[in-house]
Amino acid sequence: MTEVSHQQSMAAGPATAGQAVQGDLRDLFGPSTAVFASLAGPAHVVETANPAFFAVIGDERVGIGTTLAELGPDLAGQGFLAPLDRVHRTGEPHTERDVRVVRGSGAHEQEAFFDVTYEPRRDAAGTVTGILVIGVETTQVRHTQQLMAEQRALLEQIARQAPLREVLDGMARCIENLAPQEVLVSVLLADPDGAQLRHGAAPSLPDFYNRAIDGIATGEGVGSCGTAAHRREPVTVTDIATDPLWDDFRDLAKRAGLGACWSTPILARDGSLLGTFAMYHRTPRVPQDSDLALTRVFAGTAALAIERHHSEQARRTAEAHAEAAHAELARAVQAEQQLRAEAEQRATAATELAAQIRAAAATHASAPHPKHCQLGGTHGCSAPAELKVADPWGDSAWGCLSHAEEAILNVRSAFIADEDLGGLAAYLHR
Repeated sequence: MTEVSHQQSMAAGPATAGQAVQGDLRDLFGPSTAVFASLAGPAHVVETANPAFFAVIGDERVGIGTTLAELGPDLAGQGFLAPLDRVHRTGEPHTERDVRVVRGSGAHEQEAFFDVTYEPRRDAAGTVTGILVIGVETTQVRHTQQLMAEQRALLEQIARQAPLREVLDGMARCIENLAPQEVLVSVLLADPDGAQLRHGAAPSLPDFYNRAIDGIATGEGVGSCGTAAHRREPVTVTDIATDPLWDDFRDLAKRAGLGACWSTPILARDGSLLGTFAMYHRTPRVPQDSDLALTRVFAGTAALAIERHHSEQARRTAEAHAEAAHAELARAVQAEQQLRAEAEQRATAATELAAQIRAAAATHASAPHPKHCQLGGTHGCSAPAELKVADPWGDSAWGCLSHAEEAILNVRSAFIADEDLGGLAAYLHR
């Protein structure tokens, strides 16, 4: 099967997209299987059966003429023989849904589910002589339902803006559970400039391995992920121990017990790099159709989650900038108001001082040099009158050093003189 992206299949039209999805599901879970067998007698001796039946129950080479219990010793414990006994005893047909059959054992154990119909076989006298077993595998349907449920849960997490790490970690675990063979999933996130890859999720890889590859550069020869990010295309390494792309990371992969890795770049809708999606295996091997199907099914989900995360980050950054600008504007308005109030206060003070000068000038126009300061305001000032201050209008008054200087600061222009008419120069060099 060629490597065709999910986005490309969607662009080709609804019918083509639907066919692509169906193809991915077949690759992922395998085709539905129909089983048939004709059993004789109460011991259920196999008289004839199709190859699919033997593939599920036991070895075809020793199957014919063998009782079902001998052919599949584990069937009794799985509840497979009890319905046969009941149908042979009662003569009534019986149908069971989602009968679970376990194939293999240990690391090679696989489960399958069947809808099974048991039909009694009768002789000319109507006596039950055996049973016809017809089954249709429902494993694909069950796994498809599980896949859809997992996808729906991930999309709900994305919609409610769950943390990106939480979404990616859940996706990785989901893929590892759905894969027919053991697989270790890793998602790396690209920096904004696409120059480095950061840890996103890898729940089954060792912590030391995740720490070591966190921040790797994107470039040719930087493992499967760095190279895939650089090329913007999938990179398949079937044997890490011999592939030159892993020269710099071979010892690290050996410590982590990794034998193969294929990585796919995660791209945004505009083609920019979002990260990489990698599937590791313990032993060297080529990718199966099921591996490629899982990649296609979940690559779009990962891209959606990462893009949504970036959009949310951009929104929060914009809001923070807007709030900072609003606060700065508020401070500027407050400062302007304060300056305006201070200017008004200074204008009022200048008006009051000018009035005091005019009043003092009118009062003392013909009077001798006053003894006390005339610029002390309404409360007066008992300090000696040392300086004479005059404004441009010709008003003048005598004041102490402090109040005279205050008048100079608040009246736009003033003339200063001391007792000896030394003028401004004498005042500045006093």
